[in-house]
Amino acid sequence: MSKQSDNGFSANPTSSNRAGITLMNNQVGYVVAKVMEGKPDVTVTDLPSMIRVDGKGKIEFDFAEIADALGWDDFGSDNFEEIMSTHYGRMVVLDDRVLLFANPEDAAQYIGFDLDVVS
Repeated sequence: MSKQSDNGFSANPTSSNRAGITLMNNQVGYVVAKVMEGKPDVTVTDLPSMIRVDGKGKIEFDFAEIADALGWDDFGSDNFEEIMSTHYGRMVVLDDRVLLFANPEDAAQYIGFDLDVVS
């Protein structure tokens, strides 16, 4: 059961099948959001002090693609962590990208997570 509040936000305890991050609303955060804006199943919401980037099922932030958009030689996890304030979903940080999964099971190959069969 969810209740819509007057400010447009609501609570819903069911699975959303979404994962995402909150970026700082600064020059670098803005460029990262623009890179993600046209991707399938990704929603970018520009708010006064932050930028939300949400994806259905899985969302991928490719560092080379972001570096190219910024005009930088390199962009890495340290740069990403600097502009990211929060996230939801299972985060996997690789050398060349960050992946966020809505369902932990989908990240199993990256995190060594395996579900035991329940009989």
